[in-house]
Amino acid sequence: MNGFESFLELLKYTVPAVVVLIATSLIVRRFLLSEMKLKQFEMLRENQESTVRLRLQAYERLVLFVERINPRQLVPRVYQSGMTVSDLQAVLVYNIRAEFEHNLSQQIYVSRTVWNSVRQVKEQELNMINSIVQQINPEDPAKELHKRIVDYVLTLEGELPTDAALQVINEEAKSVLQYGANG
Repeated sequence: MNGFESFLELLKYTVPAVVVLIATSLIVRRFLLSEMKLKQFEMLRENQESTVRLRLQAYERLVLFVERINPRQLVPRVYQSGMTVSDLQAVLVYNIRAEFEHNLSQQIYVSRTVWNSVRQVKEQELNMINSIVQQINPEDPAKELHKRIVDYVLTLEGELPTDAALQVINEEAKSVLQYGANG
């Protein structure tokens, strides 16, 4: 009996200790899990704030791109007296392509719809310039191309491709501002 009593005495101290140890480990595990979830949530919120900021900057840059290739802005900016039609065409095409290449990385931050509209406006502007140039003698003064582009813009029915692209960009940017990174 002496061994059995010793065993019972040992159980009397170890069973409560084991119960306390199990209860403590469960409480600590739950606490650590909730802390980890809280930290993950905070990191997600911070990442979304950064993402929203990056996306808004991308929309700003794309708006600038579209505005800069708008014929009303581009032609007066690059036109110089003494240029020929072919000179002005080369400068216009170069500027549009350079501006586009400068903003290629923005496609990461915007939707496919916005990026496609930006690409389309670039192509439409290049096509418009090239088709007008085909109707003019390349050695004529650049003023003739300038005049024809202005006439084309003024007589175009509907909205300019740049205006349509700006509308798409603005709508998506407003959505991001309203709903955050998921917008």
